[in-house]
Amino acid sequence: MCTLVILRRPEARWPLMLAANRDEMLDRPWRPPGRHWPDRPEVVAGQDELAGGTWLGLNDFGVAAGVLNRIGSLGPATDKRSRGELVLEALDHADAAAAAAALGALDGDAYRAFNLVVADNRDAFWLHGLGSGQVEVIPVPEGLHMVTAHDMDDEGSARIRVHQPRFASAPTPDPEAGDWGAWEAILASTEGDGDNEREGAMNIFTDWGFGTVSSSLIALPSAELPDRKAIFRFAPGRPGEAAYADIAL
Repeated sequence: MCTLVILRRPEARWPLMLAANRDEMLDRPWRPPGRHWPDRPEVVAGQDELAGGTWLGLNDFGVAAGVLNRIGSLGPATDKRSRGELVLEALDHADAAAAAAALGALDGDAYRAFNLVVADNRDAFWLHGLGSGQVEVIPVPEGLHMVTAHDMDDEGSARIRVHQPRFASAPTPDPEAGDWGAWEAILASTEGDGDNEREGAMNIFTDWGFGTVSSSLIALPSAELPDRKAIFRFAPGRPGEAAYADIAL
């Protein structure tokens, strides 16, 4: 189960901030965020070396996108396309609304179940496919939201139940000052939900080779700040153990 946190404040200097932990099989090879696709030179994203796609990325037009598995859909299927392609297809677009419209028209039968978030400094959308039927596109309201393997803000997810209130009450990051400390601490948290501690933790490690393998922070500036670039910070390991560093954009 991966996690993606979305903070939308349309009137702020930084109207969109994202935080994400990637949970995956520890032996699945990957590359840290970079410009890995010669046919997509405008995309900066981590690369899944097994399938060639990505879990989270950003393009030079200011669109960010991330994909998560839904419950019971870990791993590839031989008769389905890679969900990592969805992020790359979203990042082919110059704004989030166009990306959401295009991906909402895809054949939901072509992919295993997924949650996809696509956002820019004006709009944000949560798309979900259930492995069959139509891909549903839902605008993300202002405020703070979380997506895991469940629906957005679904407290049936122990991780959302435990940590969404923590993110909501934490000091808001200050991207210009490089201050993400409160969010970084929550992303590193191994605190769970009582007897269901492993499921509820933000930062996990299991005895069967699955765990949190990296963490990301993204901030998009307002159009009124033309001299500011997007910020993409990445920790190439478990948060709390691996340090975050800025990705060159």
